[in-house]
Amino acid sequence: MLVPRRRFSNIILAVSVVFLVCFLYTRFGSQLPSFKLGSVTRLLPKNFLDQWKTAVEHPPLTTPIPQPSIQFPNDLEQETDVSTQPESVPLSSASPAIPAEKLFVEAKVLPMIPLPTGSPIAIPKLQHEFVIESSEDKSTRLQRLNAVRFSFTRSWDGYRKHAWMKDELTPVDGGHTTTFSGWAATLVDSLDTLWIMGMVDEFEQAVREAKKTDFAAAESPELSLFETTIRYLSGFLGAYDISNAKYPVLLEKATELGEILYKAFDTQNRMPMTRLNFKLGTMNGLKEASESALLAELGSLSLEFTRLSQLTGNSKYFDAIQRVTNAFEASQNRTLLPGLWPTVVNAKALQFYHTGFTLGEMADSMYEYLPKQHLLLGGLTDQYKKLYETAMVPIKKHLIFRPMTPENVDILMSGSAYGDSNGVIFQPQMQHLACFAGGMVGIGAKMFGRSDEMAIARKLTDGCVWAYNATQTGIMPEMFRLVSCRDPNQCEWNEERWWRAIVSKPQGNLTTQDRQFAQKAIKESHFPTGFYDISDRRYQLRPEAIESVFVLYRLTGDPKLREEAWRMFTAIEKHTRTSIAYAALSDVTDEGSPKENRMESFWLAETLKYFALIFSEPNVMSLDEYVL
Repeated sequence: MLVPRRRFSNIILAVSVVFLVCFLYTRFGSQLPSFKLGSVTRLLPKNFLDQWKTAVEHPPLTTPIPQPSIQFPNDLEQETDVSTQPESVPLSSASPAIPAEKLFVEAKVLPMIPLPTGSPIAIPKLQHEFVIESSEDKSTRLQRLNAVRFSFTRSWDGYRKHAWMKDELTPVDGGHTTTFSGWAATLVDSLDTLWIMGMVDEFEQAVREAKKTDFAAAESPELSLFETTIRYLSGFLGAYDISNAKYPVLLEKATELGEILYKAFDTQNRMPMTRLNFKLGTMNGLKEASESALLAELGSLSLEFTRLSQLTGNSKYFDAIQRVTNAFEASQNRTLLPGLWPTVVNAKALQFYHTGFTLGEMADSMYEYLPKQHLLLGGLTDQYKKLYETAMVPIKKHLIFRPMTPENVDILMSGSAYGDSNGVIFQPQMQHLACFAGGMVGIGAKMFGRSDEMAIARKLTDGCVWAYNATQTGIMPEMFRLVSCRDPNQCEWNEERWWRAIVSKPQGNLTTQDRQFAQKAIKESHFPTGFYDISDRRYQLRPEAIESVFVLYRLTGDPKLREEAWRMFTAIEKHTRTSIAYAALSDVTDEGSPKENRMESFWLAETLKYFALIFSEPNVMSLDEYVL
């Protein structure tokens, strides 16, 4: 409950007092109390609801607003240079900004939004019914699991020897870097994986060290709400849950950090600031939400803050993120591509004018969290289900495409769309970050009874696997383009069409010079067959592809997915290994690619975790028991 901070000892005139109190409440009443710091989890149990006894009906904060009339072209295969697209266009065809006071002034005087209560609804079983494996299959599985454990142990040992209690190891030179406030991001982020790997001694040592963390002593003056939530808060909560609450200090540190992060929501409209600046003193006093926040920064906080409320019994964390969700719900059909949110949002004015839409960078986890939040809340509210299902309509229509491949394989990928006053332009630009979509769609298909979308989930996952297998190193690049097929049922390989894409000549006859240019570009740029642009050739030890392979394996039981996972792992192990640990690659199309001096915390926290889980027994971290 928010309480005004000012008190008055004398009342001179009743009217003046009423006016003054109302003014001060409006000005200061939304400020949140001062707190300290903590951190979160990636593994979130669903069976939490028994602790909640009281249901409070929360009235809607908004009035439905008519959907703008926007026309979209039937042919979405037009391609333009992304750099020519304006970042923000104040379009008359788009509805105006949602007035902050319309959404949130009312919220200041309403009770705190409580966690949904009651008996969880019956959510369909997600995991496949696995049969007992043969002794031969078990032997192969255990050999592969041990190989993954070896890579994890090697990475952990390198971090412990060269970068202990620092954020990240620099795996080429054996140094370290401060990337996320200096609170040992790799250590905290990897806690749950240590437990999964059976490294209990190392886990307990890490917990003891993490207990000493002084969140007031940040090595960088600016705190990222998003990065701190997904790496630290998630790390503490996940470790607390997976260890069955045997280490209370983990929840204590999560709460400590949660109190600090909670301050980010102390803004006029309760949309969070994406950065908190310790040095400039913006941890205290009235603050303003960002005018250019990334979609993922605002929409990827729900799991962690909800779980913190569930474990502490304090609804304020859920209240904070639920107001964000309500704002997104009110805006979902008001954007240039109704059903989806743009990659950049003016959180201060609640404007959604930005023109870019994608499941990739700047947006990815906003969509990923929708079905997971439904699971975490036990289905007690259908809000997140509706948000997901509404988004899936334009995702299928405007983002997902079938690429033309030399093998004519039936796969799908997720591209990008750019809107303006004339409609939407599609671009077949695939990103490694978007590879989470296969797992997301698969979970949504089973959980929400959308059985026809399971085939889409598999084809999206197969698309990422294909991209891994297509390159010289067997690893997918960060960002690239393939020729998209207008009709997914007619997508036969056409070499000349590939060349046209390379020379940017969709119409007219190809000249001899055009053909020579295309062939030279293919050779010099190391384009795998079918690729016509690779704008980012790196591999940053990312987890999204193996995450979807793991999820689809658990959903379907198809052993082919385990084989694909093994091929992916062996390629990554071979090409990213250093004398100390593992490093990002500069160019996956070059077998001799130089390594980048970076090993992000998600390598241990997610990538190797999913590789370990796909080679573990299916009951280890069951999708029916945990939200991963």
